[in-house]
Formats: sequence, C-alpha cells, structure tokens
Amino acid sequence: MNNIYTVLGAGIAGLSSSYHLGHENCIIFEKNNYHGGHIHSEKFNGFTWDEGPHVSFTKNEYVKNLFAESVNNNFIEHEVYTVNYYKGNWIPHPAQSNFWAITDPLRSECINSFIQQRECVEETIPNNYEQWLKKAFGEKFAEEFPCKYTWKYWATKPEKMSTEWIGKRVFYPSQKDVIEGSKGPLPNQTHYITQARYPIKGGYFSFSDKIRENANIWFNKKIVKISLKERRLFFENNDYIQYEKLINTIPLPEFIEMSDVSQEIKHKAKELNYTSLLLVNVIANHETIRSENWIYVYDEDKYSTRINCTDLLSPENGIKGKTGIQVEVYFSRDKKKEISDDEIAKKVITELVEMSLIKSADLVESYFTKWLPWANIIFDLNTRNNLNIVLNELTNYGMNREYDDLEPMTEWDEKFNRKECLCDIILAGRFGQWKYYWTDDCVLRGKYLQTE
Repeated sequence: MNNIYTVLGAGIAGLSSSYHLGHENCIIFEKNNYHGGHIHSEKFNGFTWDEGPHVSFTKNEYVKNLFAESVNNNFIEHEVYTVNYYKGNWIPHPAQSNFWAITDPLRSECINSFIQQRECVEETIPNNYEQWLKKAFGEKFAEEFPCKYTWKYWATKPEKMSTEWIGKRVFYPSQKDVIEGSKGPLPNQTHYITQARYPIKGGYFSFSDKIRENANIWFNKKIVKISLKERRLFFENNDYIQYEKLINTIPLPEFIEMSDVSQEIKHKAKELNYTSLLLVNVIANHETIRSENWIYVYDEDKYSTRINCTDLLSPENGIKGKTGIQVEVYFSRDKKKEISDDEIAKKVITELVEMSLIKSADLVESYFTKWLPWANIIFDLNTRNNLNIVLNELTNYGMNREYDDLEPMTEWDEKFNRKECLCDIILAGRFGQWKYYWTDDCVLRGKYLQTE
C-alpha cells in the first residue's frame, strides 16, 4: 500500500485526520461495518438515535462552518435548557445557582453551608474532586447533589478524581448568584451551553458528511496485534500490512495491549480508567412531555442518569404523536453491571413512568439497548502518572511527546501557534490521546495534523 498515513478507527478523529491530511494520502481501518464511531446515528422503528445527546455547541468558527457545509446549512439552532430531577422535584440546571427550586429544609441547609464555606478565611488547594466540590458549593449541597451524581455519571467516587479536567464544565457560582438564585430564577442562564446546533435530517452523524466523503475506509478490519518494532498491523484473518506513519484513534489501553511493549507498560495502560455506557432507547405512544434538551437524574436509587428525547433535537428524528426517550446508565471497573441489559431497561421504564416522562408502561411501544464499552475517560488521581509512563514508552517507537499531552484538554489557539513534529506514531481523539475531548476537539486535532 502506498498511503503515507495508516489510520486506526473511522470515528470523528480518524475521519478528520484523513480529511485534513488528504484522503488520497490515508487508509483507514475500521473494525465495524460503519463509520462515525461515537457520532454514528442509527434508525430504529422510525426514530433516529445518536449515542447520547449529541449537539454541537462549539464556538470555533472553522468547525461551525465545516458542520454547516456538511448539511448544506440545514440545521436547527436550539436555545439550550436543561433540568435536574431530584426526589420528585424539577430543579433548573445547574442546581447550584437555582436553590429556589430545592424544597426546605434542604434549601436552607444548602444556603447556610455555602455561605459558611465562602466566609471561611482558610485558603486550601483541593487535592481531589470531592474537596473541590465542597469548597465550591459548601458541604451540604456537594454531598447531596454533585457527589452523588459523580457516582452515577463518572461511576467512581469524587475523592478518587483529580480536578484538572474541570475547567468551565462545572459552574462555579459567585455568592451573589447563589443568594439571588435562592430567591428565584436568575435573569441569565449559568450553564456553559446556551445554544446548540443539530442537523435537520440524518442525526448528528450528518455533521460528518463533508469530512467522510471519499475517505479510503476498509470496514470489518479488526486489528488483533500491532508490532511497533516491525511497524506491522495484523488482522483477524492473519493478514498484515506494513505502515509508514500510524495515526491511532482506538482506545489507548487497547492499542497498548495489542502491541509488543512490555507487560509493565501494558499494566500501566490497563490502569487508565474510563466509563462504559448502557443506552436504553424507549418509544412511547404519546407526545414528548417535557421540553428540556436533557435531564440529569440525581436520585441514587435510579439507574437513569441523563435523559434526552431524540425528537426534540429535530422533528425528523421521530414520528409525530410519539416520543423517543434515550436514557444513559453508566458503569466502570468500580461500578460493575450486576444484572442484564434487559432487566436494567425494564427498571428504567418504571423510572420514566415514576418521573412522569412516560404516561404509562402500557404506552411503551418498543425499546432496545446499546452497550458502549468506551464512554468517558475518568481522570483519577493516577491518570497523569500512568499516561506519562505509556507515552514515554511510545517515544521508543517513533512518537514525539507534545507539550500538552498530559493535559485533559487542549487550548487550540495556543496549540496552533506552536509547531511540533509528531513523527511516525500520532495519537488522535478522546480515547486515542486520552483527553476530555468533544466533537470539535476531534475535528481540530485532525486539522492540527496539517501543520505536522
């Protein structure tokens, strides 16, 4: 094969890498019979389903324009509204600036705890996410809301997580915001997403139409072994190819496990932690009841963690008069799945009825589940050290370290102003680089490779 770049994985990072380096210069190997990875959309019983509530809220003009061109400007721009469910109450999101919707005596306890924390003169640097939450919101609110939700969404305890991934993703309210927000709704939203775009047709996957056009993808090509020493990739059918430059987007622990590095390095890669996701997609024979874009469920006794209705993203995603509800349920090595997918789905449907998102279980027309072994990266207290060891090992096989390769996120303006030679092994994407990446980050990673 004469292609300069061999790309592992046809998700958004792999497609973007090939598009920006030139499809004629790349060959992509994809284990599935479809492309798109986590942004793939599928049809089921007349509804379009994404893998979670995918919307584009990027502020990057390049990505905005690229996505708009992909759908010929046929997209919907939403004002984003989200809400929290907690023990029968609906609390606007983020809850820390909407104490007014929390019932007493819990509301007063949260306010008093918050004020006490803010008036504390002792300045300490949080050593973990739990400490950060208590410092940000006061102990009562932290324990009652985000600490519980951390276990549900991140499937690990907050004291085991680091703080470097937070950025602006968790709203840190001023004392004025909390006090005013305890009396009634604030005049402005405090969620970091206020507007989002979504394709009119084809699901979120349609936003990748431009970058995947004419891509050289080989489907159903599962890699089982990687020789970094000999620069060879081996497939299930015993075929192998020689690569010149390798771009990896498959999960880093899998990439390392298949390679010919030492067992010690493989062990460090296995210690990199992540969540897995069970999606429960339900169709009910009535219109969607609530209008929020998605819902966070704080109740510890419920499997439901985050909920969205696919027909709210675009009318073309559903059937008029019916609702398509998607529920996310998270697991990890710390929080294992102990019953079958179908048993969880039935419990979720019961929860949806209890939350009045489905009028009656009898009105459920159909449901199906989808298991995603790789969902989100967990930035625990050992991530940086383990990742550093793995990346150092890859430098022995033609990979150059990047100045920010241990950071959970990338500051793209700064990144593009730096010239880095990435050499013969290049990592790309959320799981390939082990980053807190969204879709626009994966696109920009591919564009950045143009400067390589």
